[in-house]
Amino acid sequence: MPEQPPYLRIADELRRRIAEHEWEPGERLPSRAQIGQEYGVGDNVVRRAQELLISQGVLEGRAGSGTYVAEPRQRVCVVRSSARNGEQPSGSPFRADMKTVGRHGDWESRTEAKVPAPAEIAARLGIAEGDLCVRTAYEFLADGRPVQLSTSWEPYDLTAGTLVVLPEGGPHAGAGVVNRMAAISITVSHAVEQPEPRRATAEEAPLLGIQKGSLVTHIRRTYYSDQGRPVETADIVVPAALCEIVYEIPNSR
Repeated sequence: MPEQPPYLRIADELRRRIAEHEWEPGERLPSRAQIGQEYGVGDNVVRRAQELLISQGVLEGRAGSGTYVAEPRQRVCVVRSSARNGEQPSGSPFRADMKTVGRHGDWESRTEAKVPAPAEIAARLGIAEGDLCVRTAYEFLADGRPVQLSTSWEPYDLTAGTLVVLPEGGPHAGAGVVNRMAAISITVSHAVEQPEPRRATAEEAPLLGIQKGSLVTHIRRTYYSDQGRPVETADIVVPAALCEIVYEIPNSR
């Protein structure tokens, strides 16, 4: 069996010592040099071990201060359900989910109209690369803390000139894709989601309040009309250490 890389061995040791309460939540760890000297390894090995534990939510780095044992956080339950898919007529399913777990859900958004579609987005929407879209970036909050990012793309020719061209503007602001499309006589029949794990980018990490390289779940979601046309696609990013993703599967009987 191959020998375990040194940084994984150090990570296991640090994790064990934290579990045994040698260092309590909020407590600063010894310097990398001190840990390296204790285990007979270099600073780079300790750094990689700490970065791994930071990405797993065990440690947190504070610029100019050092590395600390992370305070335990209750993970937020994020429900993904084909039975809802954002079409609740009474309001946002995100707010409803947060209320269920005793939290206040809200979001901030920024919309740009007439944005040329990149190649990947164009392929997902069944349009030509460069065709105009409405792009909306969201930051979803639970009790004021970020728990999810989403970037939504809608074909501009689908909603141009209507009251729903801006997802967060007009009389249907915040109503969700399904309700907004229904307002212009487009019936959304289903959504397809493709989740995969990856590391947070340098742009995503500060928005989510996590370290660069922390584990996230990236969900590619696309809504389809009953005619089979993609009407919206989105990239949803959820931090693994802060959120638990639950899929509700409706009974098909």
